Amino acid sequence: MLKGTHNHFLFALPPSKGLVPWLLGRLFRGITIDDSHLALLRRMPPNAIAVYTIKFKSHFEYLCYHIRYQKEKLPVPELAMGMRPWLFHTVTHILRSFLAHLHWWLTRRQGLDPYINGYWRQSLLEGKAAVLPLVERHGFYRRFVKAQQDPLRFLIEMQQATDHPVIIIPHLMFFSRNPAPAIPRLRDVIFGSEQRPGFMRRLVVLFRNPAKVFVELSHPLNLRDFIASAGLAETNPEYLALILRRRLLLQHNRHRQTITGPVVKSHEEFKEELLSGERLRQFMTQYAESRDKTIYQVRKQADNYLDEIAAKYNHFAVNLASKSTTLLLNALFEDIVIDKAGLQQVKVMARKGPLILVPCHKSHVDYLILSVLFYNNNMPAPHIAAGKNLSFWPLGAMFRAVGAFFVRRTFSGAVVYSKVFAEYLFKLLNEGFNIELFIEGGRSRSGKLLMPKLGLVTLLLKAFREGACEDMIFVPIFIGYDQVLEEGAYLEELSGGKKQPENISQVIKARRFLKNRYGKIYINFHAPLSLQETLVESGTNFAEMTSKEQNALCRHLGWRIINAIGKISMITPHALVASAALNNSAPRFTINELMQVVDTYIAFIGSQGAQLTDTLTTDPRHACHQALENYLQRKIIELPDGEKGMPADIAQYHLHPGKRLQLEYYKNNAIAWFVPAACTATTILELDAFQFSKADLHNRYRFLNDLFKYEFAYDLDKSPEMIVRKSIKAFIDDAILIPHPTLPDTYQITSAGYRKLKLFARFLLTYFESYWVVLTFFKQTPRKEASGKDRIKRIQSLGKSMYRKQELILPESLSKINYENGISLLTSNGVRGAESTTQIEMYEQTLRNFVYLIKQ
Repeated sequence: MLKGTHNHFLFALPPSKGLVPWLLGRLFRGITIDDSHLALLRRMPPNAIAVYTIKFKSHFEYLCYHIRYQKEKLPVPELAMGMRPWLFHTVTHILRSFLAHLHWWLTRRQGLDPYINGYWRQSLLEGKAAVLPLVERHGFYRRFVKAQQDPLRFLIEMQQATDHPVIIIPHLMFFSRNPAPAIPRLRDVIFGSEQRPGFMRRLVVLFRNPAKVFVELSHPLNLRDFIASAGLAETNPEYLALILRRRLLLQHNRHRQTITGPVVKSHEEFKEELLSGERLRQFMTQYAESRDKTIYQVRKQADNYLDEIAAKYNHFAVNLASKSTTLLLNALFEDIVIDKAGLQQVKVMARKGPLILVPCHKSHVDYLILSVLFYNNNMPAPHIAAGKNLSFWPLGAMFRAVGAFFVRRTFSGAVVYSKVFAEYLFKLLNEGFNIELFIEGGRSRSGKLLMPKLGLVTLLLKAFREGACEDMIFVPIFIGYDQVLEEGAYLEELSGGKKQPENISQVIKARRFLKNRYGKIYINFHAPLSLQETLVESGTNFAEMTSKEQNALCRHLGWRIINAIGKISMITPHALVASAALNNSAPRFTINELMQVVDTYIAFIGSQGAQLTDTLTTDPRHACHQALENYLQRKIIELPDGEKGMPADIAQYHLHPGKRLQLEYYKNNAIAWFVPAACTATTILELDAFQFSKADLHNRYRFLNDLFKYEFAYDLDKSPEMIVRKSIKAFIDDAILIPHPTLPDTYQITSAGYRKLKLFARFLLTYFESYWVVLTFFKQTPRKEASGKDRIKRIQSLGKSMYRKQELILPESLSKINYENGISLLTSNGVRGAESTTQIEMYEQTLRNFVYLIKQ
């Protein structure tokens, strides 16, 4: 009998049509496989040998991929390693297989082995895909004791003997996003768990809620690259197969955890493990001895602090909150624009270690939206570091249930509290939970990115150094709004009003927000930053770093995150219209005049690689018209009665003086992109010359950077010279400047360019005026009276007086936040009161010149 006539195996299931495949297709059609995952298969080389791994032996999963991939026109897994789906073969094929095995045994007195007779090799080289379970009930015994062929070893030996790349693609099927319970329930024992359901439970889920079932593909592994990596090429194939199996199982487990999250223990179990851990026990013992307290007093204190801090994560509450929050967001906002490619990149990086999500913070909505986004995209909702002010009844308990843990604004004097909090963070990381924190500290009332607050980052780095996790993945995230819900409250605080504490009455009053729609939300993800990779690239051994070096690393990481958020910030039509309206020096303007300014700004940010909203990309004029209409409806920009009914292109708009601060907020949403141009334009104007050299700008550009170091986060990777050069190039492209025909690095201002330079410089006028008010206060106030608790109130009063006397022209410069930053700058540079005459004179002359240049 010819060799080919024996090749009838029950593990081979060729694609076929008929009643059974049709029924299976109906059964499996509700299972979700995202296109981004299927794209991994479509990108495989045409000559690749495809092997799909599943963690456990499962005919169900094999048949699903076999049927679905036929319809998707993808490599169909015809071969099943270690499985024989004989029920789905014809009687004829089963009989042929039996006779082939029988004939082989009778003629050779040994079993028919497809590995030995070359069937596996031939089939894989012909392009047939295979499914390989990594864990079988007796698989290890057969490989280790019975010395049967290990499929992974076979694949390794085959890869070493062929030019065809063997690509292993892990497949994971989910019947629930719920994390595994710490203690199995009775129905889990009988019908299988949600994470590994039995046959009956799978069918019930498929028939009742097929959309609940989904498949994800993990990152493909090229076997040739694996063998070549880390000098494994000369390693024994048996040992290589062992390493490969462990790596694939680890990849499966980590990918699954990025979907379901780690095992969720009861609050009592989590609490007991933390408080009775060796690290905290030693601290409590030493603290009790040093403070002459009993150990039980310290334990009670630690227990109370942990109750104050800890989340009580409940998956049912997360599911319920996700649905209700989605309904709420749909009622409040027109759309949520999500950077899906960035989110997918975050999902991939989550397999390396716990994610540290670091969004900018503009609204209370920020707390909700990332949890909903992650949950709806098959990722566990993060634990969220929230201010203790949000722990009020009854929302505090609800927030804890969806993952919020609460932190005090200051740890000053609270030794036990700070230690318990540090251990809580360590435990979260060690268990594998993702954490969300707001590096700006609180919500930005000004619309700008705030300077990084590094307390939590310091504690996270400390936990990493002590071995809480192998890696931490920092994810800078931009969350932007066409309109924030808290707009009115922010304006009141900026004008000097007191922040109202969060309480149940505010929740009840929040019903009024449901009457309006607030435009769109925009969410962008920066490329995740691996802490481990950052340390390796810099050649740094974290364990050997001194305290000073660790602090420097923390500061560098904080600024790098803030810069990353700035780079992915979205430019919205509302921000551009607000900027154009505020920076227009004329008291009134037409729509065409407004759009001319907008066009200038769009030309600049386009050259800087800024991200524009989809509406600005497709039709910027229409998008800005809609934003203007929104401001008109809210009476922030007004059309006087005498202008109503006039043609739209000649009607003149003006800004309500009392509403300029609202526009300032939205202007500041985009200001980070314009600061380089604003500083460059200001230094050019300061030269007061038609022609200038680029070298003339660098020193004054550095001075402006230092002047506004408490206002803006500068790009650490770019020198002032590089930024000036890039800004000048953009100015040349927009015909603001022209290069000198003969002199290198020398430029001339065009007639239209002078006006445009003013449009950029006016981004800084608000801050110059605010700092002028602060400097005037110090000039008029003796040092002993300039540092009282009422200092900021006195500066606000002075600012209002100067505005009434027309010493200031911008009401938005009467900003409490700008005053505070001005105080920080001047006091750090030696201005303490009226006695600091030298420093005051220097800043007075400088600020006066800049204000005059921009105003005129």
